[in-house]
Amino acid sequence: MLKKKQTIIEEDLKDLGFGSKVAQQSKLRLLNPDGSFNVERTGLSFFSSISPYHALLTMPWWKFHIIVTAFFLSVNFIFALGYIACGAEALQGIHSTSTFGRFLEAFYFSVQTITTVGYGHINPSGFAANLLATFELYFGLLTFAVAAGLLFARFSRPVGKIIFSKKAIIAPYHDIKAFEFRIANARNNQLIEVQVKLTFARMEKIAGRRVRHFYDMTLERRKVAFLPLHWTIVHPIEKNSPLYGLTEKDLKKSEAEFLILITATDDTFSQIVHARTSYRFNEIIWGAKFKDMFQKSNSGHISVDLHRLHQYETLEQELDNQ
Repeated sequence: MLKKKQTIIEEDLKDLGFGSKVAQQSKLRLLNPDGSFNVERTGLSFFSSISPYHALLTMPWWKFHIIVTAFFLSVNFIFALGYIACGAEALQGIHSTSTFGRFLEAFYFSVQTITTVGYGHINPSGFAANLLATFELYFGLLTFAVAAGLLFARFSRPVGKIIFSKKAIIAPYHDIKAFEFRIANARNNQLIEVQVKLTFARMEKIAGRRVRHFYDMTLERRKVAFLPLHWTIVHPIEKNSPLYGLTEKDLKKSEAEFLILITATDDTFSQIVHARTSYRFNEIIWGAKFKDMFQKSNSGHISVDLHRLHQYETLEQELDNQ
């Protein structure tokens, strides 16, 4: 009884943190190709669940610039309406007589005020306008301080940008076969002490019900000291491999998924970075080999073409080329 209980606990510990219910009940892939998880979190209020700082820090650059620009324009739009609401004499130096023209000049004055440029062509007049300008200056100082901090944090935050081959393959390996995929560093920075963890997940029928089992997969090499080129990660399909004897149909039937976690140290920042992805059963090419990425260089340097990272050829194509 004790031995059976220990076995159950050991199986629970292999779920990688998804939890037994998610691992067993989810029909989707557990890990998306971009590294995000297929898990929804509910039960918190809107303000408790959002984290503006974290979102602005991690979102793509194009989205960050759109949000910052939209915020900047919206704030100046609101302050321009405030100056117009203060009265016709609130801003001295406005020459336009139309409502839209006065609003545009008030908008440009707001831009000059919040950025502390202050060309001096227009100036506030009266208590309400001066009070609003004072508040806008204070708000602008705080806003630009936050924006500068976000920009610095985004530039200084180490993020690993590791490219994974779009497909994994089942390839010949010595006298047997192997599960393989390739990675490369997409940036010019240096990654050291690069480690990989590969887990195989599949649905199995036990005691009349389908349960998801996780298997740690042994690798030809789990760690490399440097990653200046690319790395083909190989799992030999030997007798002790969870893939031994399985066919393409077996992987499809069991909804197989291969989960990958890469850990490395960014040499520039001396901090650890991560990358993760997964391959589903339909993203695996059987009987194929990755194409060579190395190129000849007249300077004598070793050169690799990262465009070829995803390229492979089937064994039939290789025989035709020969």
